[in-house]
Amino acid sequence: MKTLLLVRHAKSSWGDQALPDHERPLNHRGRRDAPRVGERLRERGVVPDVIVTSTAVRARSTAEILARALDVDSGRIVEDGRLYGATPDGLLEVIRAHDDEVDSLMLVGHNPEIGDLASRLSDEVPEMPTCAVAEFRFDVADWAEVGAATPVEVRFEAPAHDR
Repeated sequence: MKTLLLVRHAKSSWGDQALPDHERPLNHRGRRDAPRVGERLRERGVVPDVIVTSTAVRARSTAEILARALDVDSGRIVEDGRLYGATPDGLLEVIRAHDDEVDSLMLVGHNPEIGDLASRLSDEVPEMPTCAVAEFRFDVADWAEVGAATPVEVRFEAPAHDR
């Protein structure tokens, strides 16, 4: 059984227009939402073996906050430049390349690619707001089968925003 968690990074700041896109940090809402989502995952027993994150500041920050909330050692966070600007097929390449000893994998990336891949894997996943998590369980032994196999379980978590 393989569990794949696709995470759209938490809400980022547009406060400094001079910052390159890659360097944008999380805003207040992002820093608030990420630990809440991580705690909800932990309460359900969803703890990834490995977290792979985009190299963008907002994605790395989201991954680090989620790791703390999930009690995942920071040594299990891997930065992968391919996640910044990846296509859904590029995301699948990253997933499929993982060691089959890893049973639970979290990718922290960007929309529209994360949302497009989630929708491709299951039509049960709605639009992916910031800090949303699409969780897929596949009855497969190899990551290479993800994308071709139909998930046996799909769950969706999104922060409840105070409006």
